[in-house]
Amino acid sequence: MDQVERILAQWRAERPDLDVAPMGTIGRVKRLNVHLSQGMERVITAHGLTAAGFDVLATLRRAGPPHALSPSALIAWTMVTSGTMTNRIDRLEEAGLVTRRRDPDDGRGSVVALTDAGFALIDQVVGEHVANQHRLTEALSDDERARLDELLGKWLASFED
Repeated sequence: MDQVERILAQWRAERPDLDVAPMGTIGRVKRLNVHLSQGMERVITAHGLTAAGFDVLATLRRAGPPHALSPSALIAWTMVTSGTMTNRIDRLEEAGLVTRRRDPDDGRGSVVALTDAGFALIDQVVGEHVANQHRLTEALSDDERARLDELLGKWLASFED
């Protein structure tokens, strides 16, 4: 029995008139988020990055060559405000991991691009990150994980459609 089930048992005893089943689902998702975030953060911070910095570098890396995006595209992919993104880019630029340059397709705009050091770092970290994610999900079989992904995707789409 997990901690959430014990909480549900208390509510069922105290308020049998309430259907607390959704509390269990949401409570487990919240608790898993804490455990998973902490587990993933350990790999990221071991390389001197924050989760926010990792997010920007990974977004640029998976964009493919030339590994550059406009600040507005980075904002859209990472779902943060422009002020937050500016701060992230500033920190990564100070660390020599990204550079700002004129957008070759629009001289009025700019793009943020991985430097060689940024590319090398994110390639190393993302490999360790994926291996860590396998470790964090090893309690589930491949079929269980696929089914969970399907259900979570359905649930998430109900908010994002």
